[in-house]
Amino acid sequence: MDFSLSDRQRDFLGKVDVACRKIRPYEDRAYLSEGRNDMVVPVFGKAGMLGCPIPQKYGGLGMDMLTYALAIERIGQEGSSLRTFFSAHTSIGQLVLNGWGTDEQKREYLPGTVTGKKIMAFALTEPAAGSDPASMTTTFEETPSGFVLKGKKHWIGNGTFAGIMTTYAKDSTTGRVSAFIVDGDARGLRTAEMRDKVGLLTVKNAEIHFEKCVVPKKNMLGSKGQGLNIAYSALIDGRLSVAAGAVGVMEDCLAEAAAYAKARRQHGSALAKKQLIQEHIARIAIDIESSRWLTYRAAAARQQLHDYVERLKENGKWLDKLGRQNKEYSALRSEADRLAAIAKFHASNRSFECANRAVQVFGSAAYRKTARVARHFLDTRATMIYEGANEVLELKIASKVLGDGYSAY
Repeated sequence: MDFSLSDRQRDFLGKVDVACRKIRPYEDRAYLSEGRNDMVVPVFGKAGMLGCPIPQKYGGLGMDMLTYALAIERIGQEGSSLRTFFSAHTSIGQLVLNGWGTDEQKREYLPGTVTGKKIMAFALTEPAAGSDPASMTTTFEETPSGFVLKGKKHWIGNGTFAGIMTTYAKDSTTGRVSAFIVDGDARGLRTAEMRDKVGLLTVKNAEIHFEKCVVPKKNMLGSKGQGLNIAYSALIDGRLSVAAGAVGVMEDCLAEAAAYAKARRQHGSALAKKQLIQEHIARIAIDIESSRWLTYRAAAARQQLHDYVERLKENGKWLDKLGRQNKEYSALRSEADRLAAIAKFHASNRSFECANRAVQVFGSAAYRKTARVARHFLDTRATMIYEGANEVLELKIASKVLGDGYSAY
């Protein structure tokens, strides 16, 4: 498996690195004040990150999934809060629209998201429907002019300021789930920020209230009743971005812990010479490598799925050819799903453990949120919950081994 990079990829990743260096002081201040970092869009927009994997004909860079994962890995070094912005905007925002929208929908919505004029969100989770989205209670009714949505979503990243979101609701008659594109200023849409979080303090999570929210017919995403299929496909990209960001977190934990251990002296010598401190450093380094290659392999599998779907689109009837009857598509999607689940499970668990080790190396110096490793510790706890709780992912991974007949849920 070849992970070598072209000059174009290196040039782009260099721009992302420059953007990350520039954003760091702004992100630090925003985190401590629990405010939104207003510099994210202009700084990363200049680097092209707001449209990294989006096709050029819609204003994006058209980068492959490995390049996107590497960019997210670098952003992850600046914290899971910043990385979550991009997961919501691109991984489970733009890529859903790009993958399932009509050309008319993509031409209407994607260019504005690439420039940062409008930020995206993904509204699936509900108070009683997290790991089991099929139990959602948000409903829709079809009218002659469109659809009327009723219900509530919560923990929606970017939800307080998103100009566009994709959401999911059950047909009030049949109970089948469909997907919709909702404008941020849609009639009947109300948002409220969710506060008092443990971490992810620059992420603006929202409760989304659909109070007879009116959605035009042209804004149904995919076919009627296809909502869960779309949502589950989106979670592949969401999990991949969490894994990639977690690798970045571990890289920053290693850099911070190693520098501190070399500078700090205890009992007459550098902390870095203590064998138990070296164990922490070594374990973090090992976890980076194991997580990195799982993530890159998952990105390669996701790219294979993308390339296959694009070939079907060229034939003009790709939506008709997707499904269980298409064995090649099913196999590629299943493999991308499996590897993304493994990468997310492993990397999120290891990043939390690495952040914990880094805090231990710092000792009391890391028991304040002014310490980068302390923020990593707080933020990575959430990564084991969202985009599929890790307990559910274990069951998913096991069912891939045992077969569908042994699914535990």
